[in-house]
Amino acid sequence: MKVQVLVSKPKSLDITLNEMMEKWHMLELIPGLECHFYTYDKSLTSEEISNIIDSDTEAVIGVYLRKDLITEDLFIKHPKLKYMAGMAHGYEEFDVELTHKYGVTITNTAYGASTIAEFAFALLLDICHKVELHSSYVKTHDWVNDPSPRYMFGLSDQIELNGMTFGIIGLGKIGYHAALIAKGFGMNVISFNRHLKTGAEYDFIEQVSLDEVLSRSDVISLHTPLTDATKNIINKESIAKMKDGVILINTSRGGLINEDDLVNALNSGKIYAAGLDVISEEPPRHDLGILHCENATITDHIAYLPKTSRLRSVSVAISNFKAYLDGCPTSVINK
Repeated sequence: MKVQVLVSKPKSLDITLNEMMEKWHMLELIPGLECHFYTYDKSLTSEEISNIIDSDTEAVIGVYLRKDLITEDLFIKHPKLKYMAGMAHGYEEFDVELTHKYGVTITNTAYGASTIAEFAFALLLDICHKVELHSSYVKTHDWVNDPSPRYMFGLSDQIELNGMTFGIIGLGKIGYHAALIAKGFGMNVISFNRHLKTGAEYDFIEQVSLDEVLSRSDVISLHTPLTDATKNIINKESIAKMKDGVILINTSRGGLINEDDLVNALNSGKIYAAGLDVISEEPPRHDLGILHCENATITDHIAYLPKTSRLRSVSVAISNFKAYLDGCPTSVINK
């Protein structure tokens, strides 16, 4: 079987391409595979991917899972292609029926549930406690010549999470890890998911409707894929159902939020603050409205970035492919 692996060159400083490739070469130990590796710096177009893949390729690993890259033209030009894997938890809308028509299995790579959930709480804790603001103040203020009465009084409101209600939209692996962390903080955890989650491990989570998550939560955290059904799931109407002063966290996809509506809610105080690792434009224009909201904490899509999780992504992708070869595919998203 011929396998094409598309390897994005590492963006972080603590990991090298050689380290990534050393992990990827474990794929070659699977009997019967002819593995080809293509490294790239910037996102590939559908035409570029089609040209990289040989006509007799049966599996492609490393494709961004969205409708402009999973196309009928690709399947027609590569009739033996039966497996495509993305290298991330997240994926966007694509034509599931089309993949069924051509018998192609599509999987995601759930490698960083814990680290992405941790980052959601990093954003939340920054909003609640402004640690860097206070650290900078202590380091730079001349306390000898100006013994300010602000010492031990704080420069911002301090918000306690214990006892608050933490609402999750999307109870996949990342959402579940976020729920575990919230439980550790003494928060009440509620969630909305398209399908009810069963099993004793979910007993501490109250699974409710979307409207209940919106109306009952003190903190709302988004952990759902971007699809036609979830695009702009946070909008003027859904924001109106939220508590006044709610905190919104998004480490999933920027398209889940109508950003203009979010800006209005932040400016009015309806939403106390937002912690966003993803926004509508990446990288953004300087005049993008959300960048100018003082109560929006924004990072540059880095929740996935720790070295341990990046290396683990390769191991998980290879494990998923082995499962597919064994006839028991896992992490299938086009059922």
